[in-house]
Amino acid sequence: MKFLIIIPAHNEEAHLSFTLESLQHQRFKDFKVVVVNDGSIDATPEIIKRFTDADARFETINLQKSAHQPGSKVVAAFKNGLNTQNLNEFEIICKFDADIILPDHYLETVETAFQNHPEYGLVGGLLSVKKNGSWVYEGNSNKNHVRGPLKAYRKECFEEMGGMRETLGWDNIDAVLLENLGWKEVVLPELRVKLLKVKGSDYTIKPADYYGRYFYFLGLNRFLAYVASLKEAMKNKSLSFFLQIVKAYESCRSQKLELKISKDEQQVINNRRWNALKKKWLKI
Repeated sequence: MKFLIIIPAHNEEAHLSFTLESLQHQRFKDFKVVVVNDGSIDATPEIIKRFTDADARFETINLQKSAHQPGSKVVAAFKNGLNTQNLNEFEIICKFDADIILPDHYLETVETAFQNHPEYGLVGGLLSVKKNGSWVYEGNSNKNHVRGPLKAYRKECFEEMGGMRETLGWDNIDAVLLENLGWKEVVLPELRVKLLKVKGSDYTIKPADYYGRYFYFLGLNRFLAYVASLKEAMKNKSLSFFLQIVKAYESCRSQKLELKISKDEQQVINNRRWNALKKKWLKI
């Protein structure tokens, strides 16, 4: 199975070479990498050129600088890279970040998982971050969810669910949609990927605004959005945080901002959230 790996990169001079080197060192060799230079103004283009000049499996495209919006910007860059390729040549489509280090057996293990399990639609490993000199599990989200920096989709699954959505929350929306179509999302815990940069550190919006917008673009109805907001506020032990999240959510609703998911897909997402809520809190 051949991999198409698309890596959006914006001002990643400190990390990108580590990511690309870890791909060059993979034991599994049948892949193509497209690095999307998303308006970088640092040495990112020079780093990309070093790899494209030396290895025919590496390509690049250049985009003009755009405003940083969580979720939508990275997916837009990904799609620009995807549109340059003939998908008939590939069986696995990956969206990787430009600040990760993959173990040398990563692609090999993912390919084997897809080969042996035709029901697998999305596969990935676990992210680790460096703390006190040691690499430890990141702990963001749960261990059954493939995180945004290391998505690997079976092409049939990717196409059936309509690809990634250009919106905040895309990396949770995909999991719900593919599962609803009968595919499985699988995390391989033996695959530990080093994450070099803390996610969200370069976001330009406040945390409460982020969550409010996230819950809106995820398609949550008011009740479930308020429950999710309360959960985040309890983590912060702050009533004002809850009110700020709700305010941001309601602002999006009042503006009737465009969602990138259909009414049916919204219902699927809300049903899954509601079922999880009943199972965890109501014991139904």
